[in-house]
Formats: sequence, C-alpha cells, structure tokens
Amino acid sequence: MLVNTIIKDRICYVEMQNPDHFNCLSEDMCKELTNAINLGYEQECVGIVIKAQCKKGVWSAGHDIRELPVNGEDPLAYDVPMEKLLRCIQDTAIPVIACVGGTVWGGACDLCLSCDMIVSADTATFAITPAKIGIPYNASGIMHFVNQLGMNKAREMFFLATPITALDALNVGLINHVAPPEELDDFLEEHFLNPLRRNSVMSISAIKRQFRILSKAATVIPSESFERINAYRTRVYKGEDYIEGIKSFIEKRSPVYKGKASDLDSSH
Repeated sequence: MLVNTIIKDRICYVEMQNPDHFNCLSEDMCKELTNAINLGYEQECVGIVIKAQCKKGVWSAGHDIRELPVNGEDPLAYDVPMEKLLRCIQDTAIPVIACVGGTVWGGACDLCLSCDMIVSADTATFAITPAKIGIPYNASGIMHFVNQLGMNKAREMFFLATPITALDALNVGLINHVAPPEELDDFLEEHFLNPLRRNSVMSISAIKRQFRILSKAATVIPSESFERINAYRTRVYKGEDYIEGIKSFIEKRSPVYKGKASDLDSSH
C-alpha cells in the first residue's frame, strides 16, 4: 500500500506513505490516491486532506521519471493516471486540502494547485520542474498556475524550475497559510477542519462545483489554439532532448540539451 486512508470525524485523511521513493507520483501511487479520494466522497466526508510521510524533507518528488514513455507517446496525455488524479481532485465535490510538510517538486506542485486549499510548513518549498527534464507541460497544467499565480509568476516558476519558499508561495497566492512544522497538524485542525465540519456540506459542495464551472468558463480558448499547443508539445516529447532529460536523470548527471527554439517553428 502506497497510501494510508483514515476517516475520522467526517474528514478523510489520505497519507502518501512511500518516503523511500520520495512519494513519487507513479502510476500506482496516482491510482491509490484517486481511489482514496473517491472513498472519502462516497463515505460522505465533509473534506479530504492529502498528507505525506517525508524523508529528507521531501513531501513528494512529483512524476516518477522512470515511468515516462520514451516511445513517442505523450507523457501527459489526457488518460494517464496522474492526469486522472488531478481531474479527480478538481471534480470531487467536497474540499480537498493539501497539508504540505516538505519540499514539493514537479507534478506534485500541480497536485497541490489542483487542491482547493494548501496549508504548508514554513520550511516547505515548491518547484515546477518540467524544463529540467525536457518535458513539454500540458495546457491544463499551465493554466492551473496562470489562474492561481498570474502570468508573470507562472512564467518564473516554469522557465527557471527553481524552488520558491513557502513565504514566497504565500505572498503570490499559491498556498493559503503557513505554520511551523511542529504545529502544522494542529493548525490544520483548528483553522481549517473544525470550521469545515461545522458548515453545510451541501452548500460547500454546490459552491465548489460553481468554482469549477466558472474557472473553466474563464479560460475558453479557440480550438485552433489547442491544435497549435499540441503541435508544439509533440515536437518536444518526440525529440532527442526529451530522451536526454530522462536518460540524464536516471544516470544522475547533468543533461546535454542540443535542441533549439527554432526547431518548433515548423509546428506553426
């Protein structure tokens, strides 16, 4: 079991428990998280909390790089387990709260942003790192960051792929609150879960559904633009730099990228 699920006082606590592999979002991890979230909703909980057992200060290292396809398939296709997990979090009609006690990398950062609220230790950091591996992130993932952080901060996080501190994340609206690590669980209970328990779950559910619909309505993009996006992304994940990024990660060395920005020009 990669995930431990406990339901207590109308809250479903979902804990990633694979710290030896830094709680990578492998296919199995994503499927277990999805099942746990569905269970929390089916058991009529008022909220769901995603937590993690940390090792070396890592909450989750994001994608399991060793599972990324190298046969020309889209690593972030609509039907891969991680994309299904993110949609499950967004579409589950009760609040999902990320309780972050360590560093968050790559796709795990997108997982946090897919949650309705984030409570973080003040020592945590957040980094979105597809550019380090040579992965062409998808439009839905980028829009999570643009909608939450604004265009400029989203560009900074994606282009630089360097961690931002919990304080910076708080200031730009990526997270809701911070607390010292030793006080994080108590802070979550007192300031988030106890008020949530007292409120109408039917009202909350209706409001979350409205947030979801309205967030989609604000990002309507012409179909031609999506075709262009897919053309850009396809040239990346079918290119040599994508393979080099995965290979260098596995071999624990710095990547040697040879691709040029102009290589995408024929995708217009």
